[in-house]
Amino acid sequence: MAVKTDAEQGPRTVASNRKARHDYFIEESFEAGIALTGTEIKSVRKGHVNLRDGFVLVRSGEAWLINVHIAHYEQGNRQNHEETRQRKLLLHKKEIDHIYGQVTQKNWTIVPLRMYINNAGRAKVEIALVRGKHTYDKRDTIRDRDAKREIQRAIKQAF
Repeated sequence: MAVKTDAEQGPRTVASNRKARHDYFIEESFEAGIALTGTEIKSVRKGHVNLRDGFVLVRSGEAWLINVHIAHYEQGNRQNHEETRQRKLLLHKKEIDHIYGQVTQKNWTIVPLRMYINNAGRAKVEIALVRGKHTYDKRDTIRDRDAKREIQRAIKQAF
């Protein structure tokens, strides 16, 4: 049996923001490239990324990923990167204009959902336009998830 290479397996998720799926309704998602330095990409490939507090700002026609923590690279020297620096997102101008229009008109937020390495070895970020959930919406989501889990458990025991 042949061993699959990384290109055959598909994109490899490095970090995901599960808290965002709990706190927000996801309206629309986009794939964006991210401008990283040498030690940052090495740290990302090792999986030392935290997206929990991150968000995206659009300033002067450019999208910026803010407050995302990428840990120092262990073998890096004194010129290692700053852990929570602002990083530029690589999107088309039309996508940035669309996102900026939605955020300003509907008071939505832009958050990163997951960071992954694609088949070509490039770091990508999945960002989403989201609107906040109220407490009762979060309870409904939890209730629905628990009900689905109980149904699956009953089906599994029946067979």
